[in-house]
Amino acid sequence: MSQSSIYVFDAYGTLFDVHAAAGAYADQIGSSWTRMSEVWRAKHLEYTWIYAQTGRHTTFWQLTEQSLDTAIASVGGIPDGLKPKLLAAYRELDAYAEVPSVLASLKERGAQLAILTNGDPDMIADATRSAGLDSILDRIITVHEADVFKPDMRVYKLVTNAFGCAPGDVSFQSSNRWDITGAHVFGFRTVWINRSGAPAEYPETPPDRTASDLTALLEN
Repeated sequence: MSQSSIYVFDAYGTLFDVHAAAGAYADQIGSSWTRMSEVWRAKHLEYTWIYAQTGRHTTFWQLTEQSLDTAIASVGGIPDGLKPKLLAAYRELDAYAEVPSVLASLKERGAQLAILTNGDPDMIADATRSAGLDSILDRIITVHEADVFKPDMRVYKLVTNAFGCAPGDVSFQSSNRWDITGAHVFGFRTVWINRSGAPAEYPETPPDRTASDLTALLEN
């Protein structure tokens, strides 16, 4: 894959560890914390797809709380008073260890950097500020500008509109294989950040590259 000057990143699961919120309270949740966190993430995504496919839109924050309620119920409950703490932690998720240095290195090479996220503007502002990434990003693009969640094509078009570029000028990075498919169909060059070692799927829309983390972007 040739060198790109525009790198666009999904946020949750790609730059930020979506399991960090539950992990921070693992001792209080107990042995079911991993399962609860996985359900929280899975339902969060599922709810965005349902809204997108039924022509409705809502805030990502509302779906964060609704999916957490489902996850809590799936493990039989959590200690009183813990839910607000989990929601607060979700607004300041840890960035993966390599993220700051990789983004800084790309910036030093002259790249333009952006986030394209399902997250609300205030949510992603909190996350990038907490991780110290806000000053390095050229743009933060959120789906509220299109009033529909990924993988609707109108979301990916926000990027080309913002940069005044063609789809093929963009290198799009996501840990979500379904997101890579959406970006591929739109015409981006894609890098699947397969952090969990998930099996390959969607063979008809392959990523241009697969990597275990973002450091692979510096090998170009």
